[in-house]
Amino acid sequence: MVHKLIEWSLKNRWMVLLLAAGLFVWGVMAIKKNPIDAIPDLSENQVIVFTEWMGRSPQLMEDQVTYPLVTNLQGIPKIKYVRGSSMFGMSFIYVIFEDNVDIYWARQRVMERLSTVTQSLPTGVAPQLGPDGTGVGHILWYTLDAPSIDLGEQRAIQDWYVKFALQNVPGVSEIASFGGFQKQYQIAIDPNKLLYFKLSVPDVIAAVRSNNNESGGRKFELSDMGYIIKTSGYLKSLEEIGNIPIENQNGTPIKIADVAAVQMTGETRLGIFDQDGEGERVGGIVVMRYGENAAEVIERVKTKMKEVSKGLPPGVKFDIVYDRGELIQESVDSITTTLIEEMIVVSLVVIVFLFHWRSALSIIIQIPITIAASFIFLNAFNISSNIMSLTGIALAIGVIVDNGIVMSENAYKHLAERYAIWQNEQQKTTEL
Repeated sequence: MVHKLIEWSLKNRWMVLLLAAGLFVWGVMAIKKNPIDAIPDLSENQVIVFTEWMGRSPQLMEDQVTYPLVTNLQGIPKIKYVRGSSMFGMSFIYVIFEDNVDIYWARQRVMERLSTVTQSLPTGVAPQLGPDGTGVGHILWYTLDAPSIDLGEQRAIQDWYVKFALQNVPGVSEIASFGGFQKQYQIAIDPNKLLYFKLSVPDVIAAVRSNNNESGGRKFELSDMGYIIKTSGYLKSLEEIGNIPIENQNGTPIKIADVAAVQMTGETRLGIFDQDGEGERVGGIVVMRYGENAAEVIERVKTKMKEVSKGLPPGVKFDIVYDRGELIQESVDSITTTLIEEMIVVSLVVIVFLFHWRSALSIIIQIPITIAASFIFLNAFNISSNIMSLTGIALAIGVIVDNGIVMSENAYKHLAERYAIWQNEQQKTTEL
């Protein structure tokens, strides 16, 4: 078979050159389509289930939330194992699937199972899926440089303007906010006043909950016109919360303001984010969607930031803290330079070693064609251009030229021997 293939190639040299040129063009197109990243994504094929039940101890979270979820998620097809982690007020379930499973198929299976599991959980507890990202999906960190605005306003800008704008960028799975204060209304109850008015904390909670809603009525027709009747009761200010009646005692309504202090404050924090020792900052983490091109997503996010910055308050601007794009560019440039240098050195060594330009050319031309063709297989197996894959290609250049040198030298030796035999025969014929 090998002899026939070599014989066909020698008889159809132009066809072989045309096929090699087509393979090289296909490889160049594959290089442009191949995703670029600095490090390979070796994380497990997992789906994260996050459950929040604030104020509960880790042991209660383990018994009431984590254990029921772990036991009910065990029977999903193509699953390897399920890990559970409980902490104060939060539960994390890591469902690990086999490596060949599509991530969105896996998320769909987990979502279907969660629809039946929620019945065994406490009232008000709703599990939710984590972002469709990976362990190396943090591609960009940024902060808001706003020295003249307090941390509460900065967090509001991040949560209600910047976050929603950047989440629309193609390839972005999530924008995780950090730092600052999350504004909230707090009702600080005075126990002595509750005791004086003979009220309880559940009475206050029930009054706030029943007065912070909106209910609809029906259509009312009057004078050939239709009116939609509804009640609007959403709380919008501190005064409205303070004026909520709890109970009527002897014709006098007891309001929230009579038993508690209503104030606007920040949610309790478990830590702070300090940048360069210059004070606290508010910012966000850009999480890339599974299987996306990191370099392209980072460029899209930076372009979107330029648009978003036009709507920021005066004096507020983005400050990029971590940018994987720079690491990707430096890594790819370093490996690319090494590949070019190695190709030049190998070509010179081949020319000096064979000392026959036609044989050397047949070997040297294999290097760019083989490297370009390797990217076809990288795309086929969904492997990105990173430090490991490009280094593997660089190491394989020696193997590529070794085979060509051995075959070319062997062919050259056999041709030389046959040429010597032919010359002897011609000489004998001339003498006769």
